[in-house]
Amino acid sequence: MAKLTKKQKEAHDKVDKNQAYTLKDASALVKEITSVNFDASIDLAVRLGVDPRKANQMVRGVVTLPHGTGKDVKVLALVTPDKEAEAKEAGADYVGLDEYLQKIKDGWTDVDVIITMPSVMGKLGPLGRVLGPRGLMPNPKTGTVTMDVAKAVAEVKAGKIDFKVDKTGIVHAGIGRASFDVDKIVDNVHELIQTLIKLKPTASKGTYIKSIYLSSTMSPGVSIDAKSV
Repeated sequence: MAKLTKKQKEAHDKVDKNQAYTLKDASALVKEITSVNFDASIDLAVRLGVDPRKANQMVRGVVTLPHGTGKDVKVLALVTPDKEAEAKEAGADYVGLDEYLQKIKDGWTDVDVIITMPSVMGKLGPLGRVLGPRGLMPNPKTGTVTMDVAKAVAEVKAGKIDFKVDKTGIVHAGIGRASFDVDKIVDNVHELIQTLIKLKPTASKGTYIKSIYLSSTMSPGVSIDAKSV
């Protein structure tokens, strides 16, 4: 294991590994133990009682965080010329079609979210190998393939995120920044957890939410008591 710096050791010492904190206390503690010299991302990791290998236990969805993520999300709108103006007006950072398809083909993926229209999806198929592994492939289930491009762009810019359980049964999501006050972190975490609860697969038996951990960039994870969310 890599040797901890003095600040990292102090952070670890402040976290009781045997305690599950209330959501509010955990949020305050994560802010306290964040020592990096930039506005660290605050991340949530939720272990679910599901088997993601089974199609009827896959958990995937979208949520609009009440206070956004604190991140400037870069959006590419791949649209036909008649939709370009509304995409730009809604705040898309990059707008176009064929020139951006070529850029992606050449290896460019410097965006966080791609929004497109049903009629354009056929052109994106060949780029699956580039976009898929990076989580950039638009999907109707997450609202990124739509005719209402302006609405989709505005929602993403306002804090809409999509999440998906990984192969180990954990959902990871960035839910804010260390500069957020405690109440904003609490609101964002609560919104995501409640969305996960609504998405519980009927095939999932036993305890659904097994553990919840909150952390920031370079900080140790803080366990949250699920009953407090």
